[in-house]
This record gives sequence, C-alpha cells and structure tokens, in this order.
Amino acid sequence: MNVKEKVKSLPLTPGVYLMKDSYGHVIYVGKAKSLKKRVQSYFQHSKAHPQKIIKMVSNLTDFDYLLTDTEFEAFLLECKLIKELKPHFNKKMKSPQRYAYLVVKTTEGKRFLEMSHSFVENDGNLYFGPYFNKYTVEKAINGIKEAFKISCRNPSMKNGPCLNYSLGLCIGMCLGGSALEEYNRILNKILALLNGTDTEILEEIKQKMTAASEQFQFEVAAKYRNILDSINAFLYKEQVIEFTEENQNIIVVESINEYTFKLFLIKGNKLLYREKINNGQELGTIKSNLLTYLKQGPLNTRIVVSKEELDEAQIIYSYLKSGNCHYRIIEDEMLETGDESIIDDVLEGLLKEKVNIY
Repeated sequence: MNVKEKVKSLPLTPGVYLMKDSYGHVIYVGKAKSLKKRVQSYFQHSKAHPQKIIKMVSNLTDFDYLLTDTEFEAFLLECKLIKELKPHFNKKMKSPQRYAYLVVKTTEGKRFLEMSHSFVENDGNLYFGPYFNKYTVEKAINGIKEAFKISCRNPSMKNGPCLNYSLGLCIGMCLGGSALEEYNRILNKILALLNGTDTEILEEIKQKMTAASEQFQFEVAAKYRNILDSINAFLYKEQVIEFTEENQNIIVVESINEYTFKLFLIKGNKLLYREKINNGQELGTIKSNLLTYLKQGPLNTRIVVSKEELDEAQIIYSYLKSGNCHYRIIEDEMLETGDESIIDDVLEGLLKEKVNIY
C-alpha cells in the first residue's frame, strides 16, 4: 500500500504521526486533532507549502501513527517523541539555543539589561526565565531600549558619551547625572513589570504611541505598537513559568463525546494520572487513585522549570487556558487537613459543570 492509500485509512481522531524515509528513519513527528485531515493535507496544494514541508514530503515513504483520546495528549506525546527521536525536520524543538534568560547584570555598580542562553547560579546577577524563544526575549529587550533610549554603547561610563548618544539612541546615562537617574528609574520600572508588581512602563509606551499618532507620526506610532506587542508576548511566557512553578494540584475534565470524558491530574508541568470515564461509571477507584497521586511528594514546594521542561509547561498552560476543558486547583493546605471528601466535592463539581451527568 502506498502512502496516499494508507492515508485514506486513517481515523478522524486525535493522535501523533511519525513520518519515515526509505531507510525507516523517523524524519518528522507531528500531532493532529484529526489524523486523517492533517496527514492528508501534506499531499494537497503542495505548491503552497513551506519549503521545509515540501522537502520532507519528498523524502517520505511511509508513516506510523499513535492514537490518543484528546488533542492535549497528542501535544504531550508529540513533545516526548521529538525529544526522544530528534527527527531531522523537527529542528525547532531540538535546539536548546532557542531558550533564553533575561539578565540584569551589574558592572562597576551599574545595571544593564541583557539576554543569556544560560543561568549561572550565585554570580551576582538577576535572572528571569528561562523563556521559550530567544527572539521573543531579544525583541522585548531591544524594544524597551529603543522606546526609552537606553541603548548605551559605553557601559563603563568612562571617557565621555557613547556613539548612540550622538545618534539619539541613548539618553546620556554614560554622562551620569540626571540621565543616569532617569535610566535607573526606567530599569526599576522594568524590574517591577517582570516581578508583576507594576505595569506603569507599559502605560508610558502607550502614551508615546498615542502622542506620535496625534502628531501624525504613524510610522513612529506603529513602532511603539510593535514594541508593546513584543513585550506582551514576552510577558505571556512569563505567566507560563509563574503558573507552572507554583506547582499546583490541578484536576482536569474534558469531554470526548456525549458519553465519555477524560480526567487528568496535573502537578506543575507533570501529568501524573489520566483516566477515561464513561457516563454512570462508579468513581470510587478513580478517587482513590487521585488521592494516592496527590499525596506523593512533599507539599508546599515550589519547583524551578528547566529548559528541558519548558515545552511541557507551555502545552499544559495553553490547554488549561484554551476553554476545551474545565479544571479545579486543590490547594496543598486542603490536602493537609486529611479530609478526603475534598476530592469528592471537586470531582462532582467538575463533572456537573462539564458534562451535566452527575
């Protein structure tokens, strides 16, 4: 059976597909809400595909697939397989260089905003991250520097102003005095934004955008709008990290069809337990399993998400915020009471809310 004929037999259900070359090597792993529609799309309107896809299809001689109950599970399985198999055409998730940290470095008593690919413990610098995409970090940093003209080329602040000062890209903190005070104010506002305590720096950029627009400087206004977009994209990544590192106990329910749904237990960036449940099924064993997994590991602990775990963290965060599922957070303090009826209440509430059958 050739590949196109094999595609016709694929189900219209979620899963993961593994594309293979003539040597039987997996060259690409993908996920789909509907396997048949997704794999079929590779052989349709081929001229409109990106060059990477065209090249991948030209090397394709066979494929395997794995079924999942939900698209969420397909996302997680795809992530796992890409990390294990490292297929040639999945370069994006192979390279650790796509991750980055935002760093506030201190040199000779002066602070500077930079990007780094690595975290160095106890080096005296302040780190935020890691973040999923170094380009998002770069755009945010460069945008902030451009908006407030703090792109100084003379970090030692010696021997007069830097070249960027003469180009209007530096407010003159290299000269010290009031410009250095303004620079420190801006940096403090940036740190407050990153810590989630103050968004005033965003308001200042919005005001610059509005002022430019009112003066009919539309290109300048568009520049400030793009800077805001890059910062907001960066802050979304920050929210993913913060949410994950809280290491909360999350019970999730998603409908598969009218009669069946899937239950998940998530903690931090780990999927601890999953179970398919049918309408009217007794839940005693499931409640017992949930309690067993919830009691594993120390309570009230905050995790640190490493580069290797960021993909799972983003998948879980996006899933919970997608509206495709309902979830409840069980606080550690609730578990410490030893009251097992908490699980009954949470589970019953979720099932009523999601499928209206209990």
